[in-house]
Amino acid sequence: MGSGMAKDEGFENAAVAAAFAAYPEAVRDRLLALRSLILETAATTEGVGPVEETLKWGQPSYLTPASRSGSTIRIDRLKHGGYAMFFHCQTNLVETFRAHYSEALRFAGNRAIEFSDDEALPAEPLRHCVALALTYHARKRAG
Repeated sequence: MGSGMAKDEGFENAAVAAAFAAYPEAVRDRLLALRSLILETAATTEGVGPVEETLKWGQPSYLTPASRSGSTIRIDRLKHGGYAMFFHCQTNLVETFRAHYSEALRFAGNRAIEFSDDEALPAEPLRHCVALALTYHARKRAG
């Protein structure tokens, strides 16, 4: 495996590990950064509980099966270059993100936050968006 694989020793799902290993190294490193941000945010967001990492539509995906607090987050590279974090299009998540971060983040319709290969991740806005996604159902139940 490539030199970038040392960071991903924490994979519990072999299929997810294989999916990451199949990405070109530069894209893999960016997606691993998104993965870390998702897992770190989940660990520090009240009510989320354990996150399950699996593949959905061949994409690394993050679910909250124990708490059922959140909406699935998927990550993948884009065919036209760059990479993205995807959200369920029938939620209002991207609309909410856009209301908060229209200047800081780039959106694709009602389903994704997109990143170019050469930009630094806007960590703080992204952490907030991830926390909102991981608590989406809990907020709807409470509201």
